[in-house]
Amino acid sequence: MVNTSPLLQMQGIEKSFPGVRALSGVDLTLQRGEVLALMGENGAGKSTLIKTLGGAHQPDAGTITIEGKLVSLSSPTAAIVAGIGVIYQEFNLIPELNTWENIFLGREKSGFFVDRSHERTRAAELFKQLGVDIPLDVPCRRLSVAQQQLVEIAKALSQDVRILVMDEPSAALTPQEVEKLFTIIRDLQTRGIGIIYISHRLDEIFNIADTITVLRDGQYVGDAPAKEMTREKMIEMMVGRSIENEFPKQAAEIGEPRLVVDGLCRGTAVRNVSFNVRRGEVLGITGLVGAGRTELVRLIFGADRRDAGEISLDGESLKIRSPQDAIHAGICLLTEDRKSQGLVLCRSVRENFGLPNLKQFSWFGAIGQKRERDAFGQYVDSLSIRIPHQEQLARNLSGGNQQKVVLAKWLQQNAKTLIFDEPTRGIDVGTKHEIYQLMNRLAADGTSIIMISSELPEVLGMSDRILVMHEGQLKGEITDVKSATQEHIMETAIG
Repeated sequence: MVNTSPLLQMQGIEKSFPGVRALSGVDLTLQRGEVLALMGENGAGKSTLIKTLGGAHQPDAGTITIEGKLVSLSSPTAAIVAGIGVIYQEFNLIPELNTWENIFLGREKSGFFVDRSHERTRAAELFKQLGVDIPLDVPCRRLSVAQQQLVEIAKALSQDVRILVMDEPSAALTPQEVEKLFTIIRDLQTRGIGIIYISHRLDEIFNIADTITVLRDGQYVGDAPAKEMTREKMIEMMVGRSIENEFPKQAAEIGEPRLVVDGLCRGTAVRNVSFNVRRGEVLGITGLVGAGRTELVRLIFGADRRDAGEISLDGESLKIRSPQDAIHAGICLLTEDRKSQGLVLCRSVRENFGLPNLKQFSWFGAIGQKRERDAFGQYVDSLSIRIPHQEQLARNLSGGNQQKVVLAKWLQQNAKTLIFDEPTRGIDVGTKHEIYQLMNRLAADGTSIIMISSELPEVLGMSDRILVMHEGQLKGEITDVKSATQEHIMETAIG
């Protein structure tokens, strides 16, 4: 007899942490072979819900059934036994182990010795099933992000997964790698595997999802077939209000060149790059992953030493040997990886705000914490940073609020040039809108902005001018942004 029950049902899920109600009566239903997009702003409860499904959190109330049978997911191991695999945004791989060792880590078949030959052969079979060519004996630290993700998928398949959760799987992938990922997902669907897909990239949701479920403030808002959902309706469900213009670009008065870069070089990563950014201008820089965008701005910021080239600001040549030199000159960088490079996660948000601004708050070597708190408090209000108090550890904030803390510490510097490297990666649509509005205000005040982004709609929607990089070189400049297309940019980006 065919089992007609849903593959997965989560009903009335409740979960609270000290001082925070993370989930309040959340429902979710997943069918066999379905891709369900789980949508919501940062802090909506998505991560808590999937950690509950993955056995990392225990619900305070509610039930979970798989194919009609009530299950108790008391641990991650129990979830794996139940056929649930979770691929988190931060991969759970051991960098020094090779691919097949990571796939079978903790589940080695052995008597007196691990059957390495069997595991290696099985890993090769899994990669063949996925239609990918991944080296078996290379340490995972040497694989690309896309390849590491495929190792995670192979690991899940090796555990006979029936339900696969993918958290921001495309965040660091090129468009070609995203298409390959979608091909694999569609193949998994044909095997009856149900997939819960979490992403802040709205365009791809309509490309891959069958059903869209929306959470807001820890509560279930609703769901609908993807083909019946509009982009505007989904955004309104997520943020609780209508956002008429997803990219609210406002024209600012653009002045003379402020930051001028001439012949910047570093090995093969950055090759003879020259450009300028003007007062009040948002200069978009795009290209495929590995094109040299981040390497370029790290040279400007002094995080890496350049082999050749000159940098000047407001007509004055700069000797930038370190980030401290760049900050002193009025150049600040919001790094691509805010967790490892933009914040000290084990310290409070107040301390993170104060770190580059200690001179402003110190008196004869002593830090004036009241002055620091008062200054940060203004940004907490103006940037709508959601924190219970200023001593909250940075690691406990959502991605959007972490980004706002990084923004606050640089805004306190009154920088002349702000470099945003992937400013909205992993951030919900509501917070994105707030960051775009802030960029408008900064540009209106005469600040020069460099914005690196892999999201072409964002680049086209927020830039006054666009530079396209390929293999460490500038390959194109787009001055008529309103007439530009994603196809035009991609043609230039692939060389």
